[in-house]
Amino acid sequence: MLELSRVSVDYGGFTAVEQVDITVEEGELVVLLGSNGAGKSTIFNAISGLQKTSSGIILFEETPIQGAAPDKIVQSGIVQCAEDRKLFPQMTVRENLIMGAYIHRRKRKQVNRSLEEVLELFPILHEKRENAAGSLSGGQQQMLAIGRALMSKPKLMLLDEPSIGLAPLIVEQMFEVIQKINQDGTTVLLAEQNAFAALKIANRGYVFESGSIVVQGSSEELLANDTVRRAYIGA
Repeated sequence: MLELSRVSVDYGGFTAVEQVDITVEEGELVVLLGSNGAGKSTIFNAISGLQKTSSGIILFEETPIQGAAPDKIVQSGIVQCAEDRKLFPQMTVRENLIMGAYIHRRKRKQVNRSLEEVLELFPILHEKRENAAGSLSGGQQQMLAIGRALMSKPKLMLLDEPSIGLAPLIVEQMFEVIQKINQDGTTVLLAEQNAFAALKIANRGYVFESGSIVVQGSSEELLANDTVRRAYIGA
């Protein structure tokens, strides 16, 4: 479904990502692990069209998308849920969700059906649907960000650090929801620092350090890798 081949991204004279190869098959949940600044968000922005690549090819469903406009990439079926959520704080929960369905705005029945599905997935958002997004807790705002991304009916969802800043119990609930979204048919590429929680639900993973992939493998292989465990799991 998604294939990155020898992708590099430069910021001026600095190479943020170098010669990266990643594949995501339809139906998979794949995780990118690494500390802050390792290159995970840069890769997401390159896939989303928010950051130009300096070299390499990005294929989505066998079509090159590097250099395409972000709105065209969303229309192709890729949506990114950013690390800082980028909600509209003065707008209501419902209004934020409707914004997520902008590319389907002429299909009112589909938008209403998607809204019902998201509010069913996140009951707390149904309860607070007329509240301002800025009044929600951190966990609720993350749910809203994911729900808004789902409103575009993506084939591939890019989730950037969804657990950051959340309490452990909320993190556990968040990963259960992400797993359900994947099991319901949405392919997921997840960027995370919480390696243990991510690998518990992922099929495969890639470990980033300083803009390059240093380890890759199945979740079981990465959980058993001593280097990965010491660096990211604390064992």
